[in-house]
Amino acid sequence: MSFSASIGRFRDDNPAPLYIQLQQLIRDAIKRNLLAQDDAIPAERDLAAEYAVSRITVRKALGGLVEEGLLTRRRGAGTFVAARVEKSFSKLSSFSEDMIARGRRPSSTWIARSVGTVTPEEALSLGLSPGAAVYRFQRLRSADDVPMALEYSTIAGSCLPSEDVVDVSLYAALEATGMRPVRALQRLRAMHFPAEQARLLGVDTGHAGLFIERRGYLADGRTVEFTQSYYRGDAYDLVAELNDI
Repeated sequence: MSFSASIGRFRDDNPAPLYIQLQQLIRDAIKRNLLAQDDAIPAERDLAAEYAVSRITVRKALGGLVEEGLLTRRRGAGTFVAARVEKSFSKLSSFSEDMIARGRRPSSTWIARSVGTVTPEEALSLGLSPGAAVYRFQRLRSADDVPMALEYSTIAGSCLPSEDVVDVSLYAALEATGMRPVRALQRLRAMHFPAEQARLLGVDTGHAGLFIERRGYLADGRTVEFTQSYYRGDAYDLVAELNDI
């Protein structure tokens, strides 16, 4: 079955520009589950031929849906229906736990991991003295092999026996030593990815994303974790439960 047979064709009585009409057809198909998460969208040239429009019209239509977060572009693979993840701000959980809870397979690609001396920024964030040891972990986090986030974590040196004990889940390694955070403070802001972060996540420079800075605390108030993360804006919805107390 052709793509247009699945989601519909333009209406002769619709005065809207053709790129808007194509956007609406795809948007409605996603809402009606005619297009599911991770479904591939045909190539621009194929859509242009099927709907008898220019590739510029198709590119403008798809680009708008990418900006809305309904579609995502994967470098070298094409355009797909975005597979979004709800990240709760009311529960302290790791990336791996979030993905497993949603039936997805988490994985990590190591960028770097090392032990070193605390920097002034890290000392301030972790409440450590100058010269204290810290572990640093830089990872690309994926779900079902799709890059989702970049994490840059610094952990107080007293909380882990070595950098090698961290595998897929940092929180699992901290829990094994009795040093898993029990609460955290998180700061969030929207951003456009710089070139390096965009390259690692497989998106274009300037892609819309979320920057989250987290400090994790032990029950006795000590700071154990300082993490800066870059989340793809087309893959995450942040959810918080609010109560009138």
